[in-house]
Amino acid sequence: MKIAIIGTGYVGLVTGTCLAETGNNVICVDNNEEKVEQLNSGIIPIFEPRLDVLFHRNIQEERLKFTTDLAYAIKKSDIFFLALPTPPGEDGSADLSHVLSVANKIGELISDFKIIVTKSTVPVGTSEKVYHAIRAKTSTDFEVVSNPEFLREGFAVDDFMKPDRIVIGTSSERVKEILSDLYSPYVRQGNPIIFMDIRSAELTKYSANTFLAMKISFMNEIACLCEKTGADVDSIRRGISGDDRIGKRFLFPGLGYGGSCLPKDVMALSNTSKSVGFDFKILEAVLSVNKRQQDLFFERIKFFYKGVLKNKKFALWGLAFKPNTDDIREAPAINLIGKLLQEGVQVYAFDPEAMNNTKKIFGDKIFYGKNHYDILKDADSLIITTEWPVFRTPDFDRMKSLLKANVIFDGRNLFDIPHIERLGFTYYSVGRQMVG
Repeated sequence: MKIAIIGTGYVGLVTGTCLAETGNNVICVDNNEEKVEQLNSGIIPIFEPRLDVLFHRNIQEERLKFTTDLAYAIKKSDIFFLALPTPPGEDGSADLSHVLSVANKIGELISDFKIIVTKSTVPVGTSEKVYHAIRAKTSTDFEVVSNPEFLREGFAVDDFMKPDRIVIGTSSERVKEILSDLYSPYVRQGNPIIFMDIRSAELTKYSANTFLAMKISFMNEIACLCEKTGADVDSIRRGISGDDRIGKRFLFPGLGYGGSCLPKDVMALSNTSKSVGFDFKILEAVLSVNKRQQDLFFERIKFFYKGVLKNKKFALWGLAFKPNTDDIREAPAINLIGKLLQEGVQVYAFDPEAMNNTKKIFGDKIFYGKNHYDILKDADSLIITTEWPVFRTPDFDRMKSLLKANVIFDGRNLFDIPHIERLGFTYYSVGRQMVG
């Protein structure tokens, strides 16, 4: 099929590349000329495992192209995917200006039947706004569809190529048939394509993400209770995860959720609820717990040093909000670094992928290591904020030889309590006993 992806951010680039991989002709559009030049030169602006292989193959085979010319892409394509940013406003509401601006342009440019697919995460009623924006500019026949993405950073290629489900909001039988054909290569193992009304599809994405955020916040509350009662959160996690009504995923306590989706989507759904006069109490609790969890971790560090952090040197393992990505949006590490710098701390950081993005925020206010051992020399403590695999089985003897003091603040519970105790570390984790 002939497809245009409008917006080459994280979702747009993964979507366009994966659609090209199954033989479709894909034109990706972006108004950033420099970015388009980089993409056409084979330079990928994000880190996502396996994306580079598919990206370069489909460029070479001329199924994947990039342009700033929206009119050209619309003329050459039958289906348009809107993968545009919807950043949160000050009140948490989603900013739809990019989406509606493009919708206006589409209305001015289409001359035959087109399918416009909203891939961006948008509030209930957005597809109707897109429809009316286009309809105001044209009498040409078209359909607007909601098709929310469920891509996990670090696993996005697998999530697209082998989705556990595909959600499509439309009432058009014609569209159902076309999109069923488009997505058929991705559901050969029998996972469902779920058709529903447009408003339900829009709300499905927010419901999924806020439910996951709720699970994370619940486990962080349990972790806090464990610390006050002497229970162990890891034991509790294992005890409840065997119940298939609960499941094993998103039950790990830590520093709260981050990234581009969960924080934004929880706030947006909360805003939508308020706009229709509904008091969504659980969402307000989720937002509160997530902020508090990061504050508690910082206060634990400050308490250990009796409130005096000035001129301390801390080594920080991890900057991205999760492993296997370079995304630092709403990352707990970024929030923590800001607090530490305010206290006069020298921060030495390492992350396998996210250091360049972090430099855009902090510049030379913090120091960056060549590897995770490089930053330990003469550090007063080690702080762990991202659970990269390389951090899970370090050389503890080497660590002890480099650190000024054998103190670890672990926000991701990477290490086994009895093992770390035998090694002689002072060790603070989340929802477990303190060692040392």
